[in-house]
Amino acid sequence: MRRKRPPLIIENIKLTTAGAKGAAIGKTEEGKTVFVRNAVPGDTVNIRVTKRNKRFFEGIVTEVLEESPHRIQPECQHFGVCGGCKWQNMGYDTQLFYKEKEVKDNLERIGKINVDHCSPIMGSKEIFFYRNKLEFSFSNQRWITEDEMQENEVIEDRNALGFHIPGRWSKILDVKKCWLQEDPSNAIRLEVKKFADEHDYEFFDPVEQAGFLRTLMIRTTTTGQVMVMIQFFKENEEQRIMLLEHLKQTFPQITSLLYAINPKGNDSVYDLDIKTYAGEDFIMEEMEGLNFKIGPKSFYQTNPKQAYELYKVARDFANLSGNELVYDLYTGTGTIAQFVSKKAQKVIGVESVQEAIDAAQENAKFNNIDNCEFLCGDMKDVLNDDFVAKYGQPDVIITDPPRNGMHPKVVENILKIAPEKVVYVSCNSATQARDLNLMKDDYDIVKIQPVDMFPQTYHVENVVLMQRKS
Repeated sequence: MRRKRPPLIIENIKLTTAGAKGAAIGKTEEGKTVFVRNAVPGDTVNIRVTKRNKRFFEGIVTEVLEESPHRIQPECQHFGVCGGCKWQNMGYDTQLFYKEKEVKDNLERIGKINVDHCSPIMGSKEIFFYRNKLEFSFSNQRWITEDEMQENEVIEDRNALGFHIPGRWSKILDVKKCWLQEDPSNAIRLEVKKFADEHDYEFFDPVEQAGFLRTLMIRTTTTGQVMVMIQFFKENEEQRIMLLEHLKQTFPQITSLLYAINPKGNDSVYDLDIKTYAGEDFIMEEMEGLNFKIGPKSFYQTNPKQAYELYKVARDFANLSGNELVYDLYTGTGTIAQFVSKKAQKVIGVESVQEAIDAAQENAKFNNIDNCEFLCGDMKDVLNDDFVAKYGQPDVIITDPPRNGMHPKVVENILKIAPEKVVYVSCNSATQARDLNLMKDDYDIVKIQPVDMFPQTYHVENVVLMQRKS
């Protein structure tokens, strides 16, 4: 039988910076890099190593010997257990410093780009309660915290309604208060849990794939509308109606109350038949006079107020006069396309998901926008000579790809099309830097603007303006 190695403890590590996925970074006396979770640059700590590599260690803090001046007390009682807000123990100014640093480091190291003209990161006015969508899971396998285990008491209540524990797909943290979504989100979640416990509803068993209550989704808008959707693993009409009616009566501010029966092996909503119990089957978001219909399957930026600031940056970078043809690549539900359309002659949006294109077309019609056209197709296959011949030579291309960036063929085709300007919006500055490096021989990097969309996390957006070289 293979003997398990005893845990490796490294003492007196000074953490000097923050790196990939929000980990604080230090070095051992031998010069080996150490990545530490839930620590803050400036801390001096002892750690327990959780992963060993020839080039680095990963670890967790066992003791803080000296606190960083940037360390603050987290607001959330679940910090350190819930994986959602990894930087809540770090002052917001310090969060912004390291987000901006990450963008610059990636552009310089990967993209070989001069970042002297990078503007200071644009922070978020709201650093809590900024999300418009949260999804919670029911489970009869509640995560037991270390404090509870040390009490050595019999734990009878194993039901939970909250978030998955990172790395433990079958365990759910029972959330008392989440600082990410404004009221009535917490009140709704707590009331659902209370009602279900009082009426002996079966919570989902993720291992056995059994039970009744499966997931709870809450969506809100800046206009005050609220959507609640519950996934039930199986139908129990009496219990389902009791719960939904209770929510309808208790929370009259719910404008869209939905449900679905989902006996599948996953929680994905995209292939579910979603039923409306009360209200509409959508909620409405507003941005600068434009209205966007959001259904339970719709994609919409999860920080709507900061999304408005991000879109304004993209529009300002494009600097449209009203005569330009714009291609909006990876258009999603067409939010950016419609946002810039009033200053463009025409906008062509391209997206690979048909449901998103359907939503974009519906929203454009609803907003009386007649200079936007939306097309569905795989970007690397659609964007070619035939496409340009049919829709025209673009003056500006706006691209907002997923985290893995643009396919090399898409980059190649943009260079071949050669628009005057390319505005690159990215949620991953590493893949953005990779793509920019492929384009820098043909384009000058004119402006760089990091934008913080997700306070308390290490995620950061970045917008870059490229101008074609003469």
